[in-house]
Amino acid sequence: MSEITADVVAAHGLSEEEYARVLHALGREPNLVELGIFSVMWSEHCSYKSSRIHLKKLPTQAPWVICGPGENAGVIDIEDGQAAIFKMESHNHPSYIEPYQGAATGVGGILRDVFTMGARPVANMNALRFGRPDHPRMKHLVQGVVAGIGGYGNCVGVPTVGGETNFHPAYDGNILVNAMTVGVADQDKIFYSAATGLGNPIVYVGSKTGRDGIHGATMASADFDEKSEEKRPTVQVGDPFTEKLLIEACLELMATDAIVAIQDMGAAGLTSSSVEMASKGGAGIRLDMNKVPCREEGMTPYEMMLSESQERMLMVLKPGKEAMAEAIFRKWELDFAVIGEVTDTGHMVLEWNGEVVCDIPLGPLADDAPLYDRPALSLADYKAWANVAPLGAVPESSDLGADLVKLMGCADLANRRWIFEQYDSQVGADTLQKSGGDAAVVRVHGTHKALAISTDCTPRYCYADPYEGGKQAVAETWRNICAVGARPLAITNCLNFANPQRPEIMAQIVEALRGMGDACRALDYPIVSGNVSLYNESKATGGGSAILPTPAIGGVGLMRDHTIMATFPFKSEGDVIWLVGPEGSHLGQSLYLREIHGREAGDAPSVDLALERGNGERVREWIAAGRLTAVHDISDGGLLVALAEMALAGNLGCVLEVSLSTAAAFGEDQSRYVVTTKAGDVLEGATRLGTVGGTTVAGAKLQDLREANEAFFRDWMEA
Repeated sequence: MSEITADVVAAHGLSEEEYARVLHALGREPNLVELGIFSVMWSEHCSYKSSRIHLKKLPTQAPWVICGPGENAGVIDIEDGQAAIFKMESHNHPSYIEPYQGAATGVGGILRDVFTMGARPVANMNALRFGRPDHPRMKHLVQGVVAGIGGYGNCVGVPTVGGETNFHPAYDGNILVNAMTVGVADQDKIFYSAATGLGNPIVYVGSKTGRDGIHGATMASADFDEKSEEKRPTVQVGDPFTEKLLIEACLELMATDAIVAIQDMGAAGLTSSSVEMASKGGAGIRLDMNKVPCREEGMTPYEMMLSESQERMLMVLKPGKEAMAEAIFRKWELDFAVIGEVTDTGHMVLEWNGEVVCDIPLGPLADDAPLYDRPALSLADYKAWANVAPLGAVPESSDLGADLVKLMGCADLANRRWIFEQYDSQVGADTLQKSGGDAAVVRVHGTHKALAISTDCTPRYCYADPYEGGKQAVAETWRNICAVGARPLAITNCLNFANPQRPEIMAQIVEALRGMGDACRALDYPIVSGNVSLYNESKATGGGSAILPTPAIGGVGLMRDHTIMATFPFKSEGDVIWLVGPEGSHLGQSLYLREIHGREAGDAPSVDLALERGNGERVREWIAAGRLTAVHDISDGGLLVALAEMALAGNLGCVLEVSLSTAAAFGEDQSRYVVTTKAGDVLEGATRLGTVGGTTVAGAKLQDLREANEAFFRDWMEA
């Protein structure tokens, strides 16, 4: 009697059709180890089986792209023989179940993706989405996630320099925790993951393997339900101090010529790392499971292969280099074990107690994994399904200042000091600007260069119109990077959606990717890495609830001379305030409409990509010429919110010389900036709004704006 029953197959997340493919690939029934390996490699988290067909349409190349998607992280040229290496990933389901460890290990995993390629990590960012603040679990989730991000990043010694945090009821049962890391490497010291060289030793380094995180990749590829608490054992446990040792040991070994290939053990642990290395190298792999360093007694090959214990790496070394490599890792008090070798069989073969316990051809596990072109609604049919209410008439505000105070106090605009004070943003002493305004800026150590980094997405736009929302997410990172004076170079992404087997959700995926692709092409801003996180919905919140489509974008740009960096606070009384771009007119899907009128209605704002590019390039030219004293992009909340943020940061008000309609004050039209100049300078093509000075913004007192802006987190966390 086979141990593989229909129930066992279903418990591993495989459909009947997929199990039939397993039988065909093997020519026999799998054993439990083999079934587990197919299960994790064919999960959405590892195979991208519902999204690969659409991801292939994205632009990934440019003269400055050294390595695009397919490796641990993307690599771009930042001149002088140096490269920036970066990626963004999700840790959503683990963070909902166990927020501290879920968020902490999300940070640890993305750090490993970057230093695996030879880069020293220089900055962490994050993009967080939570549900209603008055939801009974939400305060606990926010506290745990923020503590986890801070706890791991601070201990490992990499600054957390910014990100974004939003709230919406759609995330009540499924929060999003997306983490991004940027590192710097020499271009002639970049490491890749393709295993080559018949007989070359395969080496395991880092921490021991335990039973934590088993089936984490499968869990990340399934809906949540009221039993999600039972999945706590599938959440990994992180140790940032071990990670710090692992970074230093890997970089020390990378300074030698010992490494042929290297891969992080991330989702699906030893399984995915070994399969990916062998398949990329067109090779085979043989592992002796008795040699895997284990933390617990009696671990089986099934548990070893599927564990997602943290702080582990897999390497292929040149023959004869084992002793030198082991000495380095032992010096850093880390495990080191030769656990196998590269073969020419094209198979993954696992041995245990002298017997073969797994023999799988690598093709079906990786390159030939299932690929689905799932049914998707057209954009028109999707909009009919989404049934977003038309905007209709919006009454003129009777008091712009009072409305501004209320907006500045809402959860999405409230001061995030409570969050960022838990993050060490200055470790390494290269952080020049945190992203409280636009992009974060981190100096490239020992040079005049700096990297500008921004994470952005506006999910409410993506729900109303996923095509325009996808465009806007890319465009806003572009705008934020331009706003500090850097040239945007490339993006990574973390594509968070609900169940792709629903045609309306698949429409969100297809259209958001189409919008992203169009924006990237128009802005010459390719995608070099990314992550897809599907099945982000919960049955536990009553009747099923899908998250808003959230294609989070992480952008990276280069500043050749950080001394000309722009910042957003108002600087001096008498400076002239200018609007770059059109007057506001679009209140659909705006925060004003939601917070003041209690409505989520109307179309998302459209993005004129030619205008976006032109305005960004003009702003960068003015910054380079030293003409601008402050720069801020206009996004959530519109013009008055941008002015209020600049005023609060500089503790200076503004005197407006123009009368503003409600739409001009709070419209969220794209491609726009507020900039200031010294008196007497005139910016061609910009609209003069007024001057810096006084203690109010549109009639609202700075002290009232500040109190409203700082009250939300203070009062919530003290309650």
